[in-house]
Amino acid sequence: MPIPSRPRAAALAVTAALLSASLAACGGDSQDDADLPSQKLSWKDCPVPANSEGGGASPSPLPGGTDWQCATMKAPLDWSDPKGDTIDVALIRARSSGSDARRIGSLIFNFGGPGGSGVTTLPAFGSDYEKLRRRYDLVSFDPRGVGRSAGVTCESADRLDTYFEQDSTPDDAGEQKELVDNIKEFNSACDKKSGKVLPHLRTTDAARDMDLMRQVLGDDKLHYFGISYGTELGGVYAHLFPKNVGRAVFDGVVDPTQDPEQSSLGQTRGFQLALDNYAKDCTSKAEDCPVGDTPQDVKDKIAKLLGELDEKPIPGVFPRELTQTAATNGIAQSLYSKDFWEYLTEGLQQAYDGDGKILMALSDSMNGRNENGTYSNMQAANVAINCGDYKPRYSAKDVEAKLPEFRKASPLFGDYLAWGMLGCTDWAVDGAADHPDVGASGSAPILVVGNTGDPATPYEGAKKMVDALGGSVGVELTYKGQGHGAYDSGNSCVRSAVDGYLLDGKTPDEGTVCS
Repeated sequence: MPIPSRPRAAALAVTAALLSASLAACGGDSQDDADLPSQKLSWKDCPVPANSEGGGASPSPLPGGTDWQCATMKAPLDWSDPKGDTIDVALIRARSSGSDARRIGSLIFNFGGPGGSGVTTLPAFGSDYEKLRRRYDLVSFDPRGVGRSAGVTCESADRLDTYFEQDSTPDDAGEQKELVDNIKEFNSACDKKSGKVLPHLRTTDAARDMDLMRQVLGDDKLHYFGISYGTELGGVYAHLFPKNVGRAVFDGVVDPTQDPEQSSLGQTRGFQLALDNYAKDCTSKAEDCPVGDTPQDVKDKIAKLLGELDEKPIPGVFPRELTQTAATNGIAQSLYSKDFWEYLTEGLQQAYDGDGKILMALSDSMNGRNENGTYSNMQAANVAINCGDYKPRYSAKDVEAKLPEFRKASPLFGDYLAWGMLGCTDWAVDGAADHPDVGASGSAPILVVGNTGDPATPYEGAKKMVDALGGSVGVELTYKGQGHGAYDSGNSCVRSAVDGYLLDGKTPDEGTVCS
């Protein structure tokens, strides 16, 4: 299947690991909602991540020796019935390294998706936030539907291998029917295995969980760092609880004014821009670019490769083959960070010679496939949350009508992302709205960071978020860079501005540009 129609960031950590964990009970427990904010968390050493969270080893201590701690928080399954059944929400933290007198509180992270496990992603990037730990406990969580937090399950690993390698850009009626049938089968499996939780996985539910988390952690205000979809979650939180917003940063910003079609089209343009930038970078270096002589030659050769894979896949990670869909998925994943461009170059070189291992490893990362052949539930959660959030449902005829516009936006990614709009067709739960409401009059300032070269959340979304937040809430910062998001690029100007706000409460001047 194509990359999600809504952007995500969490797969970056998984990719780095590839290339250099079960459904939590949403049990019969009931609890008076008055007791939930006063519950006491039992922080313990973190277990080995579940396969649904991405697997791997328990998180290593931070550079100074601080250990990560994990806990679970009770939250209502249904926020409209807070005295009913509860779910467990998985949390992780690293305690502040500074004095109690300097401690501001907890800084809660959401790294995107929707569908990314914060319990596994925060430790992967933990060293990047060491300066922030001087005044905050660093905290993240698996949002409801993700990982250990009532994680959605759909199909078996073997079936997912087939599903993610299918032809997702049909050329005729037969291929189109097969794609539609496969999506319907996937969505039906989600309903069969996770039907109890599916109606309760909207972003508004996760935002209410965060406000409960704020109270359970003992904070008067929610201090927050949202990346990619995490900016949408943060905006919805600010809309629901504007008076509870503390110091908040949105990085890699979702455009909250777009419906799924507009978002997919914007992402199509964004990935094409990133591919253009990659091709220019490769061919501008002193040494020869091994995948093309000119930027256009690079793109032409990639298009030729994908066309050939549509007819005949090549060996990938044994025993699987690299299909056109898997290759396109792997190329898209490599464009999430400039640091991965070298993998794209090496992967293309190998693929031209008939070896698809690297591109398939990149695709596996995008899809949440673990090294042991199991899958995280990242993609299942992505579909469940998006389909619960967004009303529009698209048919094959809708996609066919839009194909010319998508192809104009990107000859390479256009078909791929256009057909991806079918993901919520036949979903068991109705969507909530055309787009999220993030109006947050009365909120504290929110620092909104846009990256001009961002493929997954195009730069224009930052200004749209600022406008939608309303009033003087949003403060925009521009980063002239590449990749998804800005803070983790390591740019000193961005780091200084973000750290200055989170640590000292000083927002940068409106219109500040970092390069």
